[in-house]
Amino acid sequence: MWRSWPLTLRGTSALVLALACGLLAPQLGLVELVWLGVLLVALVAGSLVAVLASRSRADVARTFDPASPVVGTEVRVRVQVALRGGAPSLGGRWRDELPSGVDGPATGAFPALASGLSRGDRSAAFDYTAVVQRRGIHWLGPLWLSTADPFGIARRTVSLGEPTRLVVTPAVIDLPTLPGLVGRAGGAVASPVNRLGQGADDVVARPYAPGDSMRRIHWRASAHRDQLMVRQEEQETSPEATIVLDRASSRWSPVAMEHPGTDPTFERAVTLCASALVRLVHDGYAVDVIEPDGMPLCRRVESADSIALDDALLALATVTARTDDRLPAIVDLFAGATTGPLVLVSGRLMAADAAPLAAVAHHSSFPLLLATAPEPGAFTAAHGWAAAELGEDLAQSWRGAGRGGHVPA
Repeated sequence: MWRSWPLTLRGTSALVLALACGLLAPQLGLVELVWLGVLLVALVAGSLVAVLASRSRADVARTFDPASPVVGTEVRVRVQVALRGGAPSLGGRWRDELPSGVDGPATGAFPALASGLSRGDRSAAFDYTAVVQRRGIHWLGPLWLSTADPFGIARRTVSLGEPTRLVVTPAVIDLPTLPGLVGRAGGAVASPVNRLGQGADDVVARPYAPGDSMRRIHWRASAHRDQLMVRQEEQETSPEATIVLDRASSRWSPVAMEHPGTDPTFERAVTLCASALVRLVHDGYAVDVIEPDGMPLCRRVESADSIALDDALLALATVTARTDDRLPAIVDLFAGATTGPLVLVSGRLMAADAAPLAAVAHHSSFPLLLATAPEPGAFTAAHGWAAAELGEDLAQSWRGAGRGGHVPA
């Protein structure tokens, strides 16, 4: 269907028959065969002209629902094609080119469109559903359009438009709230969170301004001052938490450095980071996702900030492994400072790599260590950490680490 040969099977047969008529006519002495061959050649030539005359440029736009799907879910793709130029477009078949990691039936019938000189509609739109199998940035397109003449003799296949970028974010697993993380602030600098109209004793009242909600009126202060007073926005604080992703290539498969989604083990770690981020934010923490040396992988997410949370998941969509090992830098990062819950996610963790982590444990209110392939004795060497192996069941690994509590230093 998508061959470069311009003739269909019917058109190729007509051309072969025309040549056969031209060769057999002199031998058989039948002038009719000559006329039949000429008619067939004229038919094939006319069909080719009709197909080539339908050439026109087009603007192709794609929209996705959701705009940034989660790996393993479906995305609805809407393709809008607007033809430019005056030549009419014959009906045919369309096919949207999908990259590796995105699967779906991206093909269908394309309607015939009128000439640009008429008042007919020169645009077409169609939808299809695809499943995103891999995290990262994918490019959908171009759109391939195959049109044929009314006799089905000639066919022409062209590409329309440019590819469109689709960002696939990591999967998010519903992690439970760990008992060890409830109500622990960790001594770090707190971040302000605005809460409207809460509390009774420490509320600050200010004069009413046009546009203020009537539900925020402070009746006691209004009676005392003899004017309408409203509750001022109360500044509260949320504790901090930190998630550290160890991206050293020595702890993952070499393919983890090439493209997102290529190493299943590394994907498990990224999924845990994204899931822990969502869990901690929902539990009221302001969360930083960093590398062991403090380099941020995304912007800080304040408690209840859904927009920043979506932006963080978009940033995690392109995370890959790196060549250098930055895990030893975590000791200097937290030296002389304290923090709230600290989640460290690693891969093949050796006992020699885990031993320096013992110096970090007492700087956190709840240090949590998860590794996909810990060496025997690695968790023992990491004194003070609540540790667990990061298996296929991420929620179970998360719960297991939380139940483990602090390993005595």
